[in-house]
Amino acid sequence: MKTAKACQYNLSPQYLLKNTGAKISVYGRMIKFEHSIFALPFALSALLLAHRATPVTMSQFFWIIMAVVWARSAGMGFNRLVDAYWDGKNPRTAAREIPSGKISLIETTLFVVLTSFLFVFSALAISRICFWFSFPVLFFLFLYSYTKRFTWLSHLVLGFVQALSPLGVWLAVTGDFSLKIAVLSLALASYMVGLDILYACQDTEFDRREGLYSVPANFGVRRALRVSSLMHLLTFLSFLALYRVFDLSPFYLVFVAVIGFFLALEHAIVKPDDLSRINFAFFHVNSIVSLLLLVSMLTEELIRRFNIL
Repeated sequence: MKTAKACQYNLSPQYLLKNTGAKISVYGRMIKFEHSIFALPFALSALLLAHRATPVTMSQFFWIIMAVVWARSAGMGFNRLVDAYWDGKNPRTAAREIPSGKISLIETTLFVVLTSFLFVFSALAISRICFWFSFPVLFFLFLYSYTKRFTWLSHLVLGFVQALSPLGVWLAVTGDFSLKIAVLSLALASYMVGLDILYACQDTEFDRREGLYSVPANFGVRRALRVSSLMHLLTFLSFLALYRVFDLSPFYLVFVAVIGFFLALEHAIVKPDDLSRINFAFFHVNSIVSLLLLVSMLTEELIRRFNIL
């Protein structure tokens, strides 16, 4: 008993560091930090495209990355908070951090408040217009978590929320909006809508039983996969449109062709009667797609900077 009590009040740097690291790891798992690889490359691509119009300073770069990270953290934390009841009932999600007791509802609430504040603060550090833009962004981030309670269009709401990222980055760098960057926003929106519909196929029966809305639950898995495919076709066409809109090099088209291959592969390996490969398609294939986009934009920046073509 004395040993346990002593450990409870252990304030040594080693003990505190170990426990702080463990807690951060738990929060990282709660918000699925590794999923940042899907949307963050789009934000960085928008940054590189905006850099063509207005050179990006190191200060802008730092605060833009901070804003993207904190916004996503706040949105995911809020989603886990309001979905905790259903996560606990769903066998697929019952082991998540809140249902399993690794993080309490109070801790998650404080996490959402803190990350929301840090997002707004980061936006203020960029510019006043970004500061005011941060509030509707948070509103729509939080709204998404409620939409599946009343509409199967929740996937489109997620796409709209994600589309705000390239727009926000462009605004942070240039100080205004542009229809040019809206093409990248459309690519990201359709990309995430397709992903979300694909991922929701796993919970079709659970959503129907609990009265939750999604494309798979409302229209069936087969139709949902078709809609997801159409969304990713729109993603591919949006990538092609970027070539004209931003006058990119032929090298970019090579990357787009490879992206198209992986998008097609993703839908080829997931069948209506066999969803066993959804996780592979969702995590691995889509990680490659996002990273290919970022590499293509880095290549374009090198070509432009060194006047290769």
